[in-house]
Amino acid sequence: MGRLSGKVAIVTGAASGIGKATLELFRSEGATVVGADVDDGADVIVDAGSEEDVRKFVNEVASEHGGLDIFFANAGISGGWATISEQTAADWAEILRVNLIGPFLAIKFAAPQMNLRGGGSIICTASVAGLRSGAGGAAYSASKAGVINLVQTACQQLAGSGIRVNAICPGLIETGMTRPMYDLARDRGQESRIGELNPLKRGGEPDEIAQAALFLASDESSYVNGAALVVDGGLSSSHPVTRRFELRML
Repeated sequence: MGRLSGKVAIVTGAASGIGKATLELFRSEGATVVGADVDDGADVIVDAGSEEDVRKFVNEVASEHGGLDIFFANAGISGGWATISEQTAADWAEILRVNLIGPFLAIKFAAPQMNLRGGGSIICTASVAGLRSGAGGAAYSASKAGVINLVQTACQQLAGSGIRVNAICPGLIETGMTRPMYDLARDRGQESRIGELNPLKRGGEPDEIAQAALFLASDESSYVNGAALVVDGGLSSSHPVTRRFELRML
């Protein structure tokens, strides 16, 4: 039996990257999964930042499949690397709408359905950019910091329900969002430098985040709640340093 056998799950941002990898992994572990995205390639077209879209989508999935056990609120946009002075309030509003209001809506509408099942798991994609500066633009970073606080607040408000709410903080992962950076490095013959700032000296793969989502979705993480699970090769374990120690036999 799979680790998610008998579970009903929703994955947003499911058309590519982390969302697609997670959808496929969840299905391979026995879950019934409905993937949503604004782009073609998912099961359903849903705007993750639209209250009406999310309300209707969650209720339809629960009605069609007999309930809801897992919601992976993964949809997000980067907003680029424009500085604060270069961005407008409209830029910020759209980034926050998708990246932060989206997870809020996932929690708001998934929790009542999960409560009918006696519990469930809500997982939100945050980022190492939400932990400290330097990993994303200002609006993106602020939105992801908000996601981390949101899951902490939500798990407290859902106390006693059996519904766990956690975040994943990916580091540098090759997805549609980061592909321009990867392509630029390859065009310049600098592919070997991708991920050089983390101790593993490489970028991550979508499936590595999907595996973290699987852990948080499964009963194996039954005592994990209100957490921000960092999956970044060690990037956020330190402030930037220049020291390098020589490895030698002792």
